[in-house]
Amino acid sequence: MENYYSLLGISQSASPKDIKRAFREKAKRLHPDIAGKAAEDAMRKLLTAYEALSDEDRRYEYDRAYNRFIKKVDFDYRTWLREQGDDPASQAKLVFFELLHLEEDESIKIWRKNGGIHFPMENYLDREDWLDCLYILAEELDKKQHCYEAYRLLVRLLQEERRQPYFLKFTEDIEIYLKELVRFRLRSQVDDETWADCMETLLGLGFPSHDEARWMRSLAETLLALGNADAAKAIIREALKRDPALPTTARIRRALNV
Repeated sequence: MENYYSLLGISQSASPKDIKRAFREKAKRLHPDIAGKAAEDAMRKLLTAYEALSDEDRRYEYDRAYNRFIKKVDFDYRTWLREQGDDPASQAKLVFFELLHLEEDESIKIWRKNGGIHFPMENYLDREDWLDCLYILAEELDKKQHCYEAYRLLVRLLQEERRQPYFLKFTEDIEIYLKELVRFRLRSQVDDETWADCMETLLGLGFPSHDEARWMRSLAETLLALGNADAAKAIIREALKRDPALPTTARIRRALNV
């Protein structure tokens, strides 16, 4: 059973140079021209480990989660969890365990089998484990282009952070990630009604006024597309109150005369 460090063949105290060196050496052996297609899965896992450990913030988050959730276990925890059947507490722990051991597809499969975004893992994991699990799971869903599910998890995380912060940097990481996901990847994967719901949800998460104004502009455009001009007009006027310098699109100006 491998964690990121053992996969790269390094100690947990390895320096950034050690991590890069180990990755290059292993990657050479797993190159398709040498190892063929059979090594694709191993190469994917190697890349995942390297990407996490070569980034200071991600390495810190991984170390914290792994040391707390896994290192204390000194038996075949995966097998034991699977033997518990459909017990939701064991299923939640198995989702997190598989994530920490580079079995992302299996983790997502178990998570979806138990309800996906409706699986209340907070009822079965310690709070810190639950927060870390949701963040890592959101990252993996995003990588696999399941952006709406990733969005829902990040929203849930931020709502919990507003209620009771985990630690300051974690809140900032969630905010940055959520805005990036919404700006660059989410729109192409959802229909107009879902996008409008997403924009409305963002308005209740405590972001600065200039961010809210941009989302209100997008919401207004979507409402226009859905044929609700009256609601769009009210939304864009509110957006301009929050950010008078907000650029408005020609479509909004023509349709709403603002």
